Amino acid sequence: MTAIKTARDRARAELTQEIKNEARRQLGEVGANGLSLRAVARELGMVSSALYRYFPSRDHLLTALIVDAYNAVGEAAEQTAGGEGNPRVQWTRAWRAVREWARAHPHEYALIYGSPIPGYQAPQDTVGPAARVALRLIEVASQAPLQPIHPGPPLPQLLEEQAKTVGELLESELAPADLSRLLIAWTQLFGTINFELFGQYVGSADPADAFFTYTCDQMADLVGLS
Repeated sequence: MTAIKTARDRARAELTQEIKNEARRQLGEVGANGLSLRAVARELGMVSSALYRYFPSRDHLLTALIVDAYNAVGEAAEQTAGGEGNPRVQWTRAWRAVREWARAHPHEYALIYGSPIPGYQAPQDTVGPAARVALRLIEVASQAPLQPIHPGPPLPQLLEEQAKTVGELLESELAPADLSRLLIAWTQLFGTINFELFGQYVGSADPADAFFTYTCDQMADLVGLS
């Protein structure tokens, strides 16, 4: 009985992966808005009712793709951990790894960092995977005595309270000001990648290699990685 169940589980996992792979392919053609279970089923030679047993709705399939994408970019950043290199070197490696993943998987990147999908509400399942890159940057910053070149003005009370809450949730010992600067850097990382992938640097910083490296260094200075 166990062997039969294991074989069924394996077959189900393989078909689930095939469904997601086909859905990713279609993302490149029609975007998240145009993704439909019927079209995915048709390309796989399945009837729609059979596919619904794996993903009850388009939103369930989108959530699976979003979780996979967040985990993939998070894993890319985390693979820079360990080995040689001081925290600033690890910071640069993490930034580059995220950019390389985004450039290699533009449609999946757009799914998680592009325009919101009308009518789609991301469930709680996406929160943990979505935090992996940010957690990696916090981990790098936590390895060094931070010495920001420009500490900036005192935090507004609301921002300080928000940063304290984040620190408590993440069990981080970083000060609210340090976490706030990391939030700026995290935003800048994905903002810079967005501008590059969506063509906003054409005519100014295209190709964006030098600008990305410069931005990475500036954000390391802002955070205080000497």
